Amino acid sequence: MKKQLLLFAFSAFVLSSCEDDDIQAYEMDMMKGEWKISKTEVISGKDDKTVLGTDVPTGCEAKNTIEYRTDFYTAFTAYTGTGNDCQIAYKSEGTYDYDTETKNLTIKYTNDSPRPYQVVVLTSTEMRLKQMFANIDQNGDQVIDYTYISLKR
Repeated sequence: MKKQLLLFAFSAFVLSSCEDDDIQAYEMDMMKGEWKISKTEVISGKDDKTVLGTDVPTGCEAKNTIEYRTDFYTAFTAYTGTGNDCQIAYKSEGTYDYDTETKNLTIKYTNDSPRPYQVVVLTSTEMRLKQMFANIDQNGDQVIDYTYISLKR
């Protein structure tokens, strides 16, 4: 009886740990690839709904990309220029950590401090990140407001 109970407990542990690995692999597979910023919004921290400001990239800035790979590599490529004459201005490379339970994403580019985000939406075509650093009260209500970054494939 003790052997059966021990076998059952071990099986439950193995199955639950495999399930977590499967979720991690699934979400990282959805995250991998190149993303473009479709908009950046500042949302009121008081209700987490009221949009205080929106910025939609235009011109060469609309070509900026963020790349994620399943080996925890990430890169941000920025473009500058005028009209159709867009050139790469710089490329920042680094690593990231992602926790499927908390949805916390931390990006660490080379020669930069870690930048924490919370993944609010993640599908194969859309990702929405809540910036968890350098946020300030932008509407004077004494509550910190948050920046949300929407990305599309």
